[in-house]
Amino acid sequence: MNRKELDPTASPRHSFGALLRSSREALGWTQGELGALMGYSDSYISAVETGRKSTSRDFARAADKALGTGQTLELMWIGMRKKGFLEGFPEHAAQEARAVEVRIYEPNLIPGLFQTKAYASAIEAAAVRRGTSTPDQADERVKFLIARQRLFRRAKPPVIHAVIDESAIRRPVGGAEVMRAQLDHLAGMASRPDVIFQVAPFSLAEHAPFVAFVTLLTFSDRSVVGYTEAADHGYVVRDDETVRDWERAYDRLQVEALTTAATLDLIRKA
Repeated sequence: MNRKELDPTASPRHSFGALLRSSREALGWTQGELGALMGYSDSYISAVETGRKSTSRDFARAADKALGTGQTLELMWIGMRKKGFLEGFPEHAAQEARAVEVRIYEPNLIPGLFQTKAYASAIEAAAVRRGTSTPDQADERVKFLIARQRLFRRAKPPVIHAVIDESAIRRPVGGAEVMRAQLDHLAGMASRPDVIFQVAPFSLAEHAPFVAFVTLLTFSDRSVVGYTEAADHGYVVRDDETVRDWERAYDRLQVEALTTAATLDLIRKA
């Protein structure tokens, strides 16, 4: 039987299909076995995996249930169909939902996984005022962010290491009240056993190894993919050499950032 090679970068539909196939094959199942569990034919599963057919939210939910992938495929389906998301971001969000370790560097804002609804809404409201987003798109992005944060309620949440530039702590997004509540939330999240927070202080200056937002996702098979963003595009990075370079840079960043105790002290003072 010929096995068609998949190109997850071809389109959002192809990204969804590639993730469906990799999740199925990780369990050693055939398309027929997965289809039988979900109530779909093997030909339908094949058509979705190869990007020949779009599918429904019910299909994505059924696949998540059968494969034990939480809300991974449903999140990706939602992201693919909502306007206003950067290309590449829905795929990243779906991968994030199945990662066992998440490493984040954020140079400007509190990372999305740790944003309060009020903080996220303030960011989106500003985009609406600038004319770069519509109210409906802003609302969808906030709802999608809340859905992403469900990974903290997984039976086995991922280990998350976030290094945040000091400017993200100092910038009063949404005003003093919103920012105070956001910093309280951040301090509370830092007390979780599966979360590590550090601040990259202003004194790190030109020695900070990254100039843009970067995420590294590690999966149960120890494979790693990266993600970063430009102004109008998100990029899932699979190139082994680039990912290894990012990992080495992140290791250095962890060493040079403030300790967890010093970070919490800075958050409380802010």
